[in-house]
Amino acid sequence: MKLIKSILATALLSVSFSATALKGDTDKPINIDSGSQSLDMENNVVVFSDNVVITQGSIKINASKVTITRQEGKKETIDASGAPVTFQQTLDNGKPVNGKGNSVHYDLGTEFLTLIGNAELKQLDSFIKAEKITYDVKKQQLKATSGGKSRVKTVLIPSQLQDSKKK
Repeated sequence: MKLIKSILATALLSVSFSATALKGDTDKPINIDSGSQSLDMENNVVVFSDNVVITQGSIKINASKVTITRQEGKKETIDASGAPVTFQQTLDNGKPVNGKGNSVHYDLGTEFLTLIGNAELKQLDSFIKAEKITYDVKKQQLKATSGGKSRVKTVLIPSQLQDSKKK
């Protein structure tokens, strides 16, 4: 019975994290502020470095370095590194989701997000911490894994999860 409750709680947390992002965020302009920028037109690569801040609607990303690459006929991939890379976004229910990792990879074509190294996803006081967290945006599937010496840690605050269901 305890195992079933644990699985159910984890499923609720996943649903909580997969709530829809604030409507209209992706239609807003993307603003990038950095200390320096370089463009390699032949290879379709743009690199922003030195305290990079990216905002789009309610989305905010902070990183040391962000590389955006576009391959012919495909959508961009975004690679960010930092100590750590942090991001936040407001969901439709008005609650913020925060994340971080030593590096972040996002493939816009497949809509697949990977957080690596001290990865964390947090909504209010509930969170998942692992060495690696992947999130398939289209399928709304989250997977957290850790190396041999560490374990995945999940903390759920039931009252906050229930509140998110009411809105």
